[in-house]
Amino acid sequence: MKIVIQAVLGLSLAATNPAFAAPATAPAQAAAHNPAHVKAVQDLLGAMQAEKILRGVAGRSRYPSEAQRKAVFARLDRMPPAEVYQRLAAPLAGVISLDTATEMTRFYSTPYGKQVIHRKYNSGPQIMMPGMKEAVAPEEKKERKRAAYVQASKELADAQPAIEREAFKLLQLINTQKI
Repeated sequence: MKIVIQAVLGLSLAATNPAFAAPATAPAQAAAHNPAHVKAVQDLLGAMQAEKILRGVAGRSRYPSEAQRKAVFARLDRMPPAEVYQRLAAPLAGVISLDTATEMTRFYSTPYGKQVIHRKYNSGPQIMMPGMKEAVAPEEKKERKRAAYVQASKELADAQPAIEREAFKLLQLINTQKI
């Protein structure tokens, strides 16, 4: 009996404590309904070529047979990239701020940003020996010093697991539907 009373008392204290109470509405959820924010995230996904992220997730996934694997990639080939951006934008607007989407879209639209994207998806494996430092281009050094870029880059890196998760969810949806 004492345990039950203690449990009820503990739960009532936890529920009344603001630190444990559920927020009424999270700012990220409110932002996800803002069409301008969703459009900015959609533009960012286009600049990042998010369809290639989806293909990467598909490549890392396991399939019961090679025929099913080929069928999934055939569906991805038929799906226009704009549809991928549109489907991923709304859920990702909750984890990517409007400022980050705007800043990183600007960055990926620059000639240097396009090179970064190209290297990300088209470079082979590279070996880094202990003590070696990665060569940094002058354009990147300049970009790395901008406060807006630094903050946006960090937020986008923090959102990467959510981007991968949403890409996986979309891949599952594509796999179950005839698209």
